[in-house]
Amino acid sequence: MDLTRALAISARGMDAQGTRLRVIAENLANQDTTGSTPGADAYRRKTVTFENKVDRELGEQTVRVKQIGQDRSDLPLRFDPSNPAANEQGYVKTPNVNSFIEVMDMREAQRSYSANLSVMQVTREMLTRTIEMLK
Repeated sequence: MDLTRALAISARGMDAQGTRLRVIAENLANQDTTGSTPGADAYRRKTVTFENKVDRELGEQTVRVKQIGQDRSDLPLRFDPSNPAANEQGYVKTPNVNSFIEVMDMREAQRSYSANLSVMQVTREMLTRTIEMLK
């Protein structure tokens, strides 16, 4: 494998993890977003699914985002009869976002992003040394 392909593969991985980080940020930003009408659904946590795909340009398997879906788990209820989104019993549907899980996912995405960045830095350094040797 030539070094430019290694750079491209790492870039695909960084792109996928960047998408994952954006989705996590959206989840955290909406962790308190309820519906605006009685009984309306609150914000549902988004999830990212990855897949391996052969990149025809590179001739290698790379990672990409397969889909951004929604977590279909139950929306927790909170008793708050004064909220405009409260149902007849006074309960409000709250988002199914758990900030602890989001932070752990964020750390994992950050580490994966950093690993790909390290590969790119080492590859760049190898390319630079090769060019210097050819001078």
